[in-house]
Formats: sequence, structure tokens, C-alpha cells
Amino acid sequence: MSRALKKFSGKVVIITGASSGIGKALAFEFSKYNTKLVLAARNLDELNVIAKQLHEQGIEVLPVRTDVSSEFDCKNLVEQAVKQFGRVDILVNNAGVSMRALFKDVDLKVIRQLMEVNFWGTVYCTKFALPYLLESKGSVVGVSSIAGFHGLPGRSGYSASKFAINGFMETLRIENLKNNLHVMIAAPGFTATNVRFSALTANGTPQGISPRDEKNMMTPEEVAKIIVRGIANRSRNLIMGTEGKISVLAQRVFPTIIDRILYGYMAREPNSPFK
Repeated sequence: MSRALKKFSGKVVIITGASSGIGKALAFEFSKYNTKLVLAARNLDELNVIAKQLHEQGIEVLPVRTDVSSEFDCKNLVEQAVKQFGRVDILVNNAGVSMRALFKDVDLKVIRQLMEVNFWGTVYCTKFALPYLLESKGSVVGVSSIAGFHGLPGRSGYSASKFAINGFMETLRIENLKNNLHVMIAAPGFTATNVRFSALTANGTPQGISPRDEKNMMTPEEVAKIIVRGIANRSRNLIMGTEGKISVLAQRVFPTIIDRILYGYMAREPNSPFK
């Protein structure tokens, strides 16, 4: 274990969207380093299952039912964390929802929902945790996406929300340059989670299936390991996956070409909205 990772011992970590996927993987990854975990999600039953497993490993865990689109819930989450553990050292804003529809077809309520969960959820949780993070000189993480660095066709609301997160996190970092607050943007590429199964269609219903072959994607566990090490090293931005790194770099150099490649890439999906 590196010296940086050893520093996690006893730290209080809040993870949103912790009932599945990357959030759940983060909980188990952080548990390796003797942290105290506050797990947030709408599905309290799933959180309790995870908490029980971690308790059996000797980890202190507080599950808190939280809808991050609710300002009240986010405030309550932080208050419960401080009440239980007395401090907050790390906040990982991971909760999120995706979509799959062309903008011309999508109901505006879908765009609004994505912004409320992805962007406002990050803003709310960060706002209420910030005084404690400044006190502990801790870390705040926004789990963004490659779609937050260039638009992803068929995912207008998703890309918009992730761009918004990136802008918010970068501004927060600059405002706190002299406060020793660590601000990190984590941008996974395509990851094998249930986010595509629950992605919203044009009318707001979950699509229920993944349009992609997930066996070649990053696993939530791989992403969680990268994020945890990034926090330990107080990294600035994490662009994950070979495809993600290439696309972000190429978008800056050959934007028109990347536009065409992305269009073709997404159009090849089964039941693509481009067809």
C-alpha cells in the first residue's frame, strides 16, 4: 500500500449513487483502507445490503436514503454524516442518470431530470459538504464522463449535464487554490454498469437494455480503483480508457473529424436513434 493510500485510514468518505455500479465499487475499494463510509442512494434496501457486507468486514458504514435531486436530501446526507462521524474528508459525487434519444425527439422533462440529478445533485452535495471539506483540507470529486469533454450524439442532456459539472468543478478548484481543497474531475469512458439499462428514452422511460457489448468495457471495479488512487495522489483530472484519452485529445486537434467519427460510432448502435 502506498503512503498516500495509507492516509485514508479513519477518513470519512461520502459516496452518492452508492447502491450499484461505480458507486458500489467505490465503497468496497475505499473499505480496503480503513475508511468510514457514508453511502447515499435512493434504494435504501440495496444500501443496507452493501452496508451489512462492509460491517462484516469491520468497516463503519452509514447508509442514508438520498435523492440527490432534492436539496433537502443532500443537506440531510451531510448532516447525518457529520452527526455520525464528526467530519467529512472526501465527497464523491457519483450519482447520475443517462439518456438515449435525439434532441429533436426528446421530451424536455428528460433534459430537466438529467440536469437535476447529475448537475444539481453535485452542486447540492458539494455546497453542504464544503465547510467540512475546507476544514479537513479534503477532496471533492465530480464523476463526469468523456461526454463532458465533447458532445455525444443521442445524449444531449447527458453531455450538457457533464459539461456543467466540469465547469462547476473547475471553478470550485480555482476559487479554493489557497484553501488546500482538492478538486478532481473523474471521467470514465464506457463502463459496464446499469446506467445504460436505466438510461432514459425520448419520453422518459428507461430503455431497459444496453445498446452495447459490455464485455470489452471498463468494469466498475477498475474505475473505482483509478478514482481512489487519483484522490490519494490529489490528481486534477482523470481521463479513463484508451478510447477516452484519444477522443479527448483528438477533439482538440481534429474536431471536425471527431464529430464524424462519433456520429458513425453512435449510429452503429443497435436500434440507434439515428436510424
